[in-house]
Amino acid sequence: MFEYQKTNHYFAQIASGIEESGKNELRELGAENPQLAHRGIYFNADRATLYRINYQSRLLSRVLAPMLKFGCHSTRYLYNKASEIEWDQFFTPEHTFAVFANVSNSQIKHSQYAALKLKDAIADYFREKYGKRPNVKRINPDVWISLHIENDLATISWDTSGGALHRRGYRIDAVEAPMQETLAAAIIRLSGWDGSTPLYDPFCGSGTLLAEALMNFCRIPAGYLRKRFGFEFLPDFEAKIWEKVKKEADSDIRDLPEGLISGSDISSQAIKIAQQNLKRLPQGEKINIGVKDFRQIESLGNSTIVCNPPYGIRMKSTNEMSELYKTLGDFLKHHCKNARAFIYFGDRNLIPAIGLKPSWKKPLRNGGLDGRLARFEIY
Repeated sequence: MFEYQKTNHYFAQIASGIEESGKNELRELGAENPQLAHRGIYFNADRATLYRINYQSRLLSRVLAPMLKFGCHSTRYLYNKASEIEWDQFFTPEHTFAVFANVSNSQIKHSQYAALKLKDAIADYFREKYGKRPNVKRINPDVWISLHIENDLATISWDTSGGALHRRGYRIDAVEAPMQETLAAAIIRLSGWDGSTPLYDPFCGSGTLLAEALMNFCRIPAGYLRKRFGFEFLPDFEAKIWEKVKKEADSDIRDLPEGLISGSDISSQAIKIAQQNLKRLPQGEKINIGVKDFRQIESLGNSTIVCNPPYGIRMKSTNEMSELYKTLGDFLKHHCKNARAFIYFGDRNLIPAIGLKPSWKKPLRNGGLDGRLARFEIY
């Protein structure tokens, strides 16, 4: 038996800043005993729950199933132990695969070299048994395998997600510096928006925040457009359980009331891209978006405002950015009475420029950016 089969114990990777929200989401999806750890969350789950988490989680990056754990002091020993795994229980020489590795505080020092030795062990296993080996494919392989070595303890895991879960499938194109889907989902969750007020994004870009608001309100599973998951390659995968989980989740999808979610952007190209992306989702055509400078909006009173304004990647001048944020703050004060605004600052140094005092600030990472989500109450 593999490690995950003995324990029903899994590890969910998640971005920094949303771990507590991820822990709560795991509970909501049926996971047992979620425990925060470095770079993720450990939890227990039966098969149906594992499938449900991968299909419906909006916040997690990947879900890993440990296959083998062992003390590891050298790459030779790593190769030997990896060679003991019956890899053909999971995939065939006709499939492509990729390995991602992370090494810390261990006698094996280099993650890339450790990943290479694991790749060699897998390839040699198939070559010796079948006379041919699966190809390594870095982008969109059929299967992903994880190697984690910390304090000389190695864990080889199967990626049950089959690639990063933030790749929802609706974003076929994007403007420069797009927001990651899991971060957008976290912002919608942290806003507490439940559909009781209209939601508006005045800097909608390629529509990621609007798409995640739509999926959240309409209960569209985050994996609705994904064609395949890594758990379908597990030797104990049960198709009937997966079909039931998917059917139950899909049956919960509900309609979007007209006018509930809207947005705009100054860029006509961004609006065109956003429209294409949103149309890929159920109810997406009901989201009203158009080309407009936020300063031309007459009023956003009694609404929930979520946005990710430009912060340096798309605008070069510091003075230009500060002026934009000051103007945004003035707009909120004068045109958004009784509204709540949730603004993501990719550059946290721009928070004072808006001229409003946030009721809270939360650190949230977007790729390599250490940004902040700030909440503003407009009276």
